Amino acid sequence: MFCIDVIAIASDPDTVYRLAANIERWPELLPHYRWVTVLEERRPYERLVEMAARRGAIPVKWLAIQSCYPEERRICYHHVGGITTGMDVEWTICPAAGFTRARITHHLQPRWPILGPFIANTIMAEQFISPIAQRTLTGIKRAAEKLQGAS
Repeated sequence: MFCIDVIAIASDPDTVYRLAANIERWPELLPHYRWVTVLEERRPYERLVEMAARRGAIPVKWLAIQSCYPEERRICYHHVGGITTGMDVEWTICPAAGFTRARITHHLQPRWPILGPFIANTIMAEQFISPIAQRTLTGIKRAAEKLQGAS
């Protein structure tokens, strides 16, 4: 399974990166996030986190290792717990012509040999991962543009 979600944001890339990387604040900024808990600080810019969101009325939860690369404005996650165990997620935030482009890619090699690809592509990606990613990008956009307007 591979999916990409992208949004254009009328804000500077550093502001967008800070909002995207500061996941502890996501429940304040993103109504679909129930909680984000840092379970363990590891090396600089790496930590184990538990994240919980909603897809409509359906609660979802996972464990991931977040690795931040501020100089590249890139954030990576490797899911280590939950139904998405093994999934790799990458945020890239780059300047574009007059705006900032934020892109999230998700890649998961399903653990289930026969129905895995169908479940991953049809149910997980289309019904859960991409809708949650789109809401997340939209919320980060709203927060970044609000900050940009305030400055």
